[in-house]
Amino acid sequence: MAGRLKLVLASGSPRRIDLLNQIGIEPDQLLPVTIDESPKRNELPRNLAKRLAREKAEAASALVRTDPDLSGSLVIAADTVVGVGRRCLPKAELIEEAAACLRLVSGRSHRVYTGVVLVTPNGHLRQRLVETRVRFKRLTHEDIDSYLASGEWQGKAGGYAIQGLAGGFVVRLVGSYTNVVGLPLYETVTLLHGEGFPVHFSWLTRG
Repeated sequence: MAGRLKLVLASGSPRRIDLLNQIGIEPDQLLPVTIDESPKRNELPRNLAKRLAREKAEAASALVRTDPDLSGSLVIAADTVVGVGRRCLPKAELIEEAAACLRLVSGRSHRVYTGVVLVTPNGHLRQRLVETRVRFKRLTHEDIDSYLASGEWQGKAGGYAIQGLAGGFVVRLVGSYTNVVGLPLYETVTLLHGEGFPVHFSWLTRG
């Protein structure tokens, strides 16, 4: 499609790439950025998700403006945070962190927030925050030990990946499932379509 808007995804997350591919969208460029993801003092989970998504989008957009091949692209970024009450759970990198997260969400409800930010070619920011409530069953020692042994928790917000083995822990989910995976698709499509990105183009060329 000649002259169409290009899309830059400010992430290298396989989950977010797969989710975009699921709805027929292939980013023109992956542009992961590194920022400090530490929560600020007393920062609420929803506010952390919004702030990190915005900072990722702004950092990637600054890089796009210096690249002639990408200039004029839409830039989309997202960040997912798991919260228990006012507490932000980490993106578990150590097995001890993952174990602590699983014990905390065992048998109780928690909330998953994803901030999505789209930066337009003229620098305007469009932002959405999506919240999903998830309730886990009461996890046994065997559940936790076996899940930790699987390694699926590594780098995952709250120490689990709902699209994998941990899907068997979910008793109840209220809201967007794709939000919990890492990119709420309805809100993402709405943002892209609102800025003129041809979200249906690949649908028309299938078959």
